[in-house]
Amino acid sequence: MKPILLRAALLTCPFSAPVAWSAPADVVAILDGYAIRQAEVGRALWQQPELGYLEADSSALLQRELREAGFRIEAGVAGMPTAFVASYGTHGNGPVIGLLAEMDALPGMAQAAEPVRMALPGQDAGQACGHNLFGAASVGAARAIAQWLKDSGSAGQVRVYGTPAEEGGSGKVYMAKAGLFDGVDVVLHWHPSAENSAAQGTSLANTSGKFRFHGRAAHAAIAPDHGRSALDGVEALNHMANLMREHVPEGTRVHYVISNGGAAPNVVPDFAEVYYYVRHTDPAVVRDVFERLHKAAEGAAMGTGTTVEFEQTGGGFSMLPNDTLGQVMQAALQQVGGVRYDAAEQTFAQRMQQTLEERPSLEAAMQLQPYRADMAGSASTDVGDVSWNAPTAGLSTATWVPGTPAHSWQAVAASGMSIGDKGALNAAKTMALAAVQLLQSPETVRKARQEFNTRRGAEFRYRPLLQRDTPPLDYRSKAAK
Repeated sequence: MKPILLRAALLTCPFSAPVAWSAPADVVAILDGYAIRQAEVGRALWQQPELGYLEADSSALLQRELREAGFRIEAGVAGMPTAFVASYGTHGNGPVIGLLAEMDALPGMAQAAEPVRMALPGQDAGQACGHNLFGAASVGAARAIAQWLKDSGSAGQVRVYGTPAEEGGSGKVYMAKAGLFDGVDVVLHWHPSAENSAAQGTSLANTSGKFRFHGRAAHAAIAPDHGRSALDGVEALNHMANLMREHVPEGTRVHYVISNGGAAPNVVPDFAEVYYYVRHTDPAVVRDVFERLHKAAEGAAMGTGTTVEFEQTGGGFSMLPNDTLGQVMQAALQQVGGVRYDAAEQTFAQRMQQTLEERPSLEAAMQLQPYRADMAGSASTDVGDVSWNAPTAGLSTATWVPGTPAHSWQAVAASGMSIGDKGALNAAKTMALAAVQLLQSPETVRKARQEFNTRRGAEFRYRPLLQRDTPPLDYRSKAAK
């Protein structure tokens, strides 16, 4: 498989003409009626942010909202206690539409819903990628689709995939490996952002994991010769990795943090840990660069008299775009429109922009970005593996003040107040309208599948970058010996 060549050859060739249609207004009305509750659900996930694979309360709340609407729920799927699949409707007599629902927070990102930096005492995690809104809006959209199926008597099924640990834990990959997307005709998703866009494109494939070095403790002043520093092993690996940056393919990204470097300077550390990510558009490059890191780690251990072990925590494909579905999503987004601020939100946004490097006009929140089918993304997401298993399309809406970067305290703040709620409601409406259009148009679903098969290629066989059998359910826990 040659993903780079595949992308270059196929992203320039649209598979469908622009979609023009109108969906029943009752879908929008259903979501307007659920808007207050959807905001409450998103706020609950924001007020109690839970890290990857630890989203017990968040997952339970999303499941309750769906169960209340008549969904059948299978919890604890693919070896992940917080993962679930919720289904409504008939399977076999119409299209099966899947919606993704993320929920995990990020460590070290606690922040109040204020336009100035204000950490929260006693709290570490924060919704810096807006996954509280992601999960709430996907549940809202699914409820509206289910109500439409019931009221219209239409054939088809909507499924919500509760997907834990997107931030480095690759929860969706385990779901894909378990075959949970088999039989799904279309998967729709969205993501919080500072703009409104239904553009489709690629992302970066990635692999992540922790190198753990073991040495021998000793008094650093009295008997350093008796010690073998595990931290020396980590630092030797990091030095070699930084030298390697000059000699990797263009576009490769390598990041690391020392997640455990010892406890006291006067004790030679007998344990140290470093957490690495490698990214590139081509999964083959990711595999190769990470193998070189493994060799560097072995050399670092040999040179420092330590030993090293490795645990892979995540790994995912780049996104496989689908223009047919993107056109449907774009048409739905055009019906919904952008986010309009009231006076209080305008004041909040103006104050927040004083803390940002980029300060586009606040009117950008109301505007829709031009549609494209060939965006080249610089981030990674485990949605990538989903997109190679089922036709997939996504969108973003302006849940954050224009100019806000993801994984920032500013993103946390807006995700916990009305600006985030409004953007999330627009996302729910867009996905619901797109899903209803697809449920009414089996021909569009067939075209999406045809494009999917062409882009993947006849010889494609799914072989995950994530080469471990069980999820690292404790990957967000404090590093231990």
